[in-house]
Amino acid sequence: MNTITTNKPPIWFWIINILALIWNLLGVAAYLSQVYMDEETHAALTEAELKMYENLPVWYTAIFAIAVFSGTLGCIALLLRKKWAYPVFLVGAIAVCIQMAYVAFSLKMANVMTILIIIVAFALVWYTKQANKKGWLQ
Repeated sequence: MNTITTNKPPIWFWIINILALIWNLLGVAAYLSQVYMDEETHAALTEAELKMYENLPVWYTAIFAIAVFSGTLGCIALLLRKKWAYPVFLVGAIAVCIQMAYVAFSLKMANVMTILIIIVAFALVWYTKQANKKGWLQ
């Protein structure tokens, strides 16, 4: 008989996971607000902002979706203590890099948040790998 043994994770494991889930849900909200922008929001945009949103390539919107939904799914997998959280976070982190490269180099809109988003994405990849090594994931 093949048994899998896992260690009980410490309380901070759950705290980090819940904070990461909130972070990623904020990303989902940002994505949805961009994709489903209402007329009132449209009217409040400057001419330059409106043109920028209208000219975003379809692949950018797709990669944005992959980034935020992978991060959220990865957090749910971590809360369920599943090993498959690692590849999901890895896909999300790669998508984040592509998305932020476009923001930085094509849109020339890089700022502190751009770097922070990349750092958090790869920190979650590393964190998940460490959780797996410690036997917290099944």
